[in-house]
Amino acid sequence: MTRPRLGQRWSALPVWARWVAATYAFAFTQGTCAHLIDLARGGVHAYAAFPQVSLQVFFISLVVLDPLTVFLVIRLHRAGPWLACGVMLADATANWIGNWQRATADPAALLRPVGLLPITLFTLYVLVTCIPLHRALAVSRKAAEGRRGAREGALR
Repeated sequence: MTRPRLGQRWSALPVWARWVAATYAFAFTQGTCAHLIDLARGGVHAYAAFPQVSLQVFFISLVVLDPLTVFLVIRLHRAGPWLACGVMLADATANWIGNWQRATADPAALLRPVGLLPITLFTLYVLVTCIPLHRALAVSRKAAEGRRGAREGALR
């Protein structure tokens, strides 16, 4: 039996899971663009404000990890939510480590709509939705395979 088409798998997903997957894809696409812009502006030294070289390398690696996450989520691969979870945990942790002195010096900065607040909130969102989305992807694949098999059997 052949694998179900991507459209069949998307249609087999519950509406909430489609919205969650679309949110992941949108947010990680936005992250990709932000990191590409940073690299275009500052080159490999775009994150020199972070004293830890490991953080600088990680932020540059997000140019690869973010679009990979988008690809896996759009393709409804079950590894997509897990990669999203890992990337966001690492991203939020790296941002908190790198911005700790600024955040403790000016706690009101945490309320700005750019920076630690949206990264932290999106990380929490991904942590809360990761396992349910992973389960929904597994169920949708089986449901789409069942529908496709039923259609092929009816045509014979």
